[in-house]
Amino acid sequence: MEIKASMVKELRDKTGAGMMDAKKALVEAQGDMDKAAELLRQKGIASADKKMGRIAAEGVVATYVDAKVGAMVEVNCETDFVAKNETFKELANVVAKAVVEENPKDVEALNAVKLPDGTTVEEYVKAQIAKIGEKITIRRFVRYDDDNCVATYVHNGKIGVLLEVSGNECNDENKQIAKDICLHIASSAPEFVSREEIPADVIAEEKRIEMGKEDLAKKPENIREKIVEGRINKLMASRCLLEQPFVKNPDITVQQLIEGKMGVVKFERYTLGEGLEKRQDNFAEEVMSQISK
Repeated sequence: MEIKASMVKELRDKTGAGMMDAKKALVEAQGDMDKAAELLRQKGIASADKKMGRIAAEGVVATYVDAKVGAMVEVNCETDFVAKNETFKELANVVAKAVVEENPKDVEALNAVKLPDGTTVEEYVKAQIAKIGEKITIRRFVRYDDDNCVATYVHNGKIGVLLEVSGNECNDENKQIAKDICLHIASSAPEFVSREEIPADVIAEEKRIEMGKEDLAKKPENIREKIVEGRINKLMASRCLLEQPFVKNPDITVQQLIEGKMGVVKFERYTLGEGLEKRQDNFAEEVMSQISK
């Protein structure tokens, strides 16, 4: 039987399923609309896709390292209640491992990655949506594979760090130092590794702001320049990892900590839900909504 576009649209509107999922269901059901809808419900696809319009700003940051390859992912859900669920945490870990093993170029490619059981990441996530009952989305990921030592740290699933360091060897001592640097990055939130990474326009903008501050308005131009130079120097130092006081020993900088042992190549720091709109739920209502499911 010919599956017309109008039939696919009707089933899509009826179930909320994606266009391709609706077409596959109609083909399998030989054009029977009710049977196709039932197939989608059985697969969890209809209920999953209906949830995709909701706000998902909770979730977890997860990491995975295999030898010298590491990845960090942010997977979002709707409520903190679900974010603490072990099934959801395992989903995030599966996704992070898939990023390391398959090296997808973006989230779309990641969704198409096949897991060991033969299902795709997208199918796996949809199955978990049907099981957990909330919208789940893979928001972003980062992967390092430059044949250097890789370390990670995740704080309560909310803040994650992926770090790459260069050195003579990736031994236990260096791994521990790298781990401590990850903890430092999570705590101190540097923006750059060193001064060399700071764009000139960022420095120029900060200088413009400082020059316009009221406390310098009555000072001579040459004095203002020197004061602003000192302020900018201090500000830029606070934004660079290597110049920050090491969080475990503020008497030394991160640069002094790693001197002669390793170099910091790059890092990425994720804060869960940054830039996303968060749904404001009453906690009691959230609990009751979970119970009702």
